Amino acid sequence: MKGFTRRPPLLTATLLSGMLLTGGCMVGPDYKRPSLDMPAAYQEAATTDASFANLDWWELFADDRLDALIREALANNRDLGVAVARIEEAAALLRIERANQYPFLDAEAGAGRSSPSRNVLPTAETESSYFFNGAASFEIDLWGKLRRATEAARADLLTSENSARNVTISLISAVATTYFQLLDLDDRLRISIRTQKSREDALGIIKERFAKGTVPELDVNQAEIEAADAQASVAAFDRAVRQTENALSVLVGSRPRAIERGNELTRQRLPVEVPAGLPLNLLERRPDILAAEQQLAAETARIGVARAQRLPSLSLTASFGYASRDLSDLIEGDSESWSVLGNLFAPIFNAGQLKSIEEAQRQRAEQARLNYEQAVINGLRDVDDSLTGLRTSGNEHLARQRQLAAARTAARLSRARYDGGLVSYLEVLDSERSLFQAELLESQTRQQQLSAAVSLYRALGGGWSPVDDQR
Repeated sequence: MKGFTRRPPLLTATLLSGMLLTGGCMVGPDYKRPSLDMPAAYQEAATTDASFANLDWWELFADDRLDALIREALANNRDLGVAVARIEEAAALLRIERANQYPFLDAEAGAGRSSPSRNVLPTAETESSYFFNGAASFEIDLWGKLRRATEAARADLLTSENSARNVTISLISAVATTYFQLLDLDDRLRISIRTQKSREDALGIIKERFAKGTVPELDVNQAEIEAADAQASVAAFDRAVRQTENALSVLVGSRPRAIERGNELTRQRLPVEVPAGLPLNLLERRPDILAAEQQLAAETARIGVARAQRLPSLSLTASFGYASRDLSDLIEGDSESWSVLGNLFAPIFNAGQLKSIEEAQRQRAEQARLNYEQAVINGLRDVDDSLTGLRTSGNEHLARQRQLAAARTAARLSRARYDGGLVSYLEVLDSERSLFQAELLESQTRQQQLSAAVSLYRALGGGWSPVDDQR
C-alpha cells in the first residue's frame, strides 16, 4: 500500500487553501446608513408613547370575523405566497455565493475496456483501464470579492424578507379596509331598503288622498320620483355589496363567495388615543424602508465586487488519484498521479471596460441611496397623512352624527306640518332627502374613520415586533 505512505498533495493543497481562506483585504466601501434629517416628532402626534403599531390586531378592533379573514388571507393569498417564495430564492442565492468562499472538492472514478481495430493496428489487444481521481479548486479571496458578493446576497435576502413583510402589511390593510367598506355598504343598503319602504308607504297614502281630491297630482308624481330614487339606491348598493364581497374573497385567496360578518359598523371599536411613536422608529420597523436600505447595502457591497475585478486574482487547483490497467494494481504507488497548479490572472488592458463596470455599479448604489431617502420621506408623509386622516375623520363623523339627528327631527316635523296642511309636499321631500343623505354620510364617515386607523397601522409599519434574522 505504498500510495498511502505520504500525505497526498491534494490534501496539502486543501489545507493551504483553508489557511488562505480568511486572508486578503476588502476593497470597496463598507455600508453606512446615510445621515437623515429626521424630525423629533410627527406634526400630528399628540404623544410619542409606545407606537400604536406595536399592538396586536385583535386588540385594536376586536372583531373575530375580521381576525379570521386576516388569518385566511395570510395563509392563502397568492401575492404573499410569491413574496415568501422569493425569500427562499434569495436564501438559496446567498448559499451559492457563500459557497464560493470555500474550496470545491470533486471525485471521479471509472473503468473501461477497449480494443482498437486490428485492420488499423494488427497487434492491438483488448485493454482494461481503471482510475480514481480527487480534485480541489479554490479561488483565494485576495481583495474580498467573494466576501463582498456574499454580503450583497445577504442584503438581498433581507430585502426579500422585508418586501414580504411589506406585502403582509399591505394585505392586512387591504382586507381590513375592504371589510369595513363591506360593513358600510351593508348599512347603506339597509338604509336604502328602509327608505324605499317608507317612501312607498308614503306614496300609497298620497295616492289615497289624491283619489279623495285632498292633494294635487303633483304630490303623487313627486312621491313616485322619490320612491323610484330609493329603489335605484337599493339596486346600486346591492350590486356594490356583492362586488365588494368578491373583492374580499380574492384577497383572502378564495373564489368569490358570501362573506360572514362580525360586528356591525356601528359596533366597531376604535382606540381612544393613538400614539405614533418617534419618527426614528420608522427606520427600524417600516418594511419598505428596511427593504430600500438593504438594497442600498447590497449595491454598496457590489462596488467592492466590481473593484476587485480590476485587480489580480489567484486560484489554486490540485488533483490526486490513481490509474491502472489492472484493478488489483489501482492503489499501488506506481499508479499514483497528481498535479498542483496556481493560476494568477491580472487584467492589463480592456479599453476601460472594468473601470466602467465599477462606475456603473457606483451609480446603481447612488440610485439605491436616493430611493432609500425617498422611502423615508414617503414614510414620514404616510404617517402624518394617516394621523391627520384619523383626527379629521373623527371630527367629520361627529359632525355627521349631529347632522343626522337634526335631519331626523326636521323630517318628523315637516311630515307633521304637511299632514296638518300647513306646508306643501316639497318641504317634506326636501327634509326626507336630507335625512336619507345624512344617514348615508354618517355610515360612510364611520367607515372612513375605521379605515383611517387601518391606514395608520400600515403607515407605522406593522403590528408585530421585527424578528432578528439568524441567517
